[in-house]
Amino acid sequence: MKSRILAAVGLAALGMAGASTTAIAQQDQSQNIGDPDATAQGDVAVTIYNNNLALVQDVRQLNIKNGRSKIEFPDVSAQIRPETLSFYAPNTTIIEQNFDFDLLTPTKMMEKAIGQTVTLLRTNPATGRETRERAKVLSTAGGVVIQIGSRIEVLRDDGLPVRVIFDKVPPNLRARPTLSVNLQSTRGGTRPASIRYLTPGLGWSADYVALYNEANDSIDMQGWVTLTNNTGTTFHRADTLLVAGNPAGRGGNRRNNNRNLVRPGTESADRERLGDFYLYPIAGRTTIANAQTKQVSFLDAQAVPARKVYARNIGWLTNDSSPRNVASQISFSSSRDQGLGDALPAGTVRFYQRDKKGTPQFIGENAIGHTPMGSELSLKTGDAFDIFVQSEVEKREEITSSEWERSARYRIIEEGAVTRQVDVERPKKYYRTTMRYTFTSAKNTPIEVDLTQNGLMRGWWANDYRITSEDITGRQINANTRKWTVPVPANGTRVVRVTYETRY
Repeated sequence: MKSRILAAVGLAALGMAGASTTAIAQQDQSQNIGDPDATAQGDVAVTIYNNNLALVQDVRQLNIKNGRSKIEFPDVSAQIRPETLSFYAPNTTIIEQNFDFDLLTPTKMMEKAIGQTVTLLRTNPATGRETRERAKVLSTAGGVVIQIGSRIEVLRDDGLPVRVIFDKVPPNLRARPTLSVNLQSTRGGTRPASIRYLTPGLGWSADYVALYNEANDSIDMQGWVTLTNNTGTTFHRADTLLVAGNPAGRGGNRRNNNRNLVRPGTESADRERLGDFYLYPIAGRTTIANAQTKQVSFLDAQAVPARKVYARNIGWLTNDSSPRNVASQISFSSSRDQGLGDALPAGTVRFYQRDKKGTPQFIGENAIGHTPMGSELSLKTGDAFDIFVQSEVEKREEITSSEWERSARYRIIEEGAVTRQVDVERPKKYYRTTMRYTFTSAKNTPIEVDLTQNGLMRGWWANDYRITSEDITGRQINANTRKWTVPVPANGTRVVRVTYETRY
């Protein structure tokens, strides 16, 4: 019954006594509740950041009286942060500002009517006869409790249609979010009045569609800006500017997640900057409707060089009980000479590949953080179906101090009488560990797999580890990581062994 009552309240609120309706219309003649395109907004500019925050600037032509007066700004964001408001109009001084965020809804009408008297209109479904009773609203917590004469009733779902008729609109209820400002003006007349404020509820992200051509080792990439508006307000014909970056502040200062960045770029993109942020303007004015997602293209690059990479990262002393799938990744560059040539705002890259019929099929997606131009990225699209690596500790034994000393490094001293010395370190225990990495592939062409061994740097006391034997020459990425690119034959197996001498 509650939902039926509240629906009836909404109809009654829109069709109430003429005096009240006229009062509302006089407050804001620019609003037409039945017209979703009606707005009191003026020249609107919206700057949207990645962290669900936006700066709204609205310039309206208003007739401001001489002396003290109250000016109202309907159609502001329902999530406006009033403490961020900035107001300006020539020859005026702001005295006080208020934000009326209680919107005209059936629920709010009933809540505001507590302690007041309303009219109940009941209709007999059998005869169609209507009866009216005056009732006092006592409570709306969990239902509507009313008093009719000397009896107390709870409006419940008993199958009888009921409407509630209000005598007037409760104060401070608005059809749309409204900001009111008390001003002191030194002259009267029409002039531009501007407001500027921050609001959550407006955000954007980048979405990328990449078509991978394995035969040509290239991708065609399109970039889309995805706007979302959950402010409760539509912004009409707004001059829209997007800022790629994470400005610090309430709700901001999010860390840039760039775990897929192989190497950050050093090239400057041909885009306007604001401080340390890149700007992405939307061409032309656009209407950002409430509860809407809008997409606008900002990148279109063809035949960008790319390659497929198979990889697996191994932790120290990883002993797999069974083979594990390698990751399938697509690697490409955002540099100018590689064809992409742009800075990439944070978002999601979705990869597609054509099947034998030429139909693009989805093969995976991954996220990127804000990426400068000239960067190298490697994005995982999934696990390879038919390529595995099994990491095993083939042999691990404790070795003596003399064996440890045999692999010690000599340090050359250029000055002084001593020209060569050996610094012998004597930890309590030393270990020689042989790792066996077994690669298997069911593909009918040879492949390469990037194997990365992590966990080599255990701390300051154990930084003198040695790799005394490896079947394939590796590349030291840093003190903690070594990498091998392992050729694997078609429909075959490859075993690689690496021997480490460590103090752990």
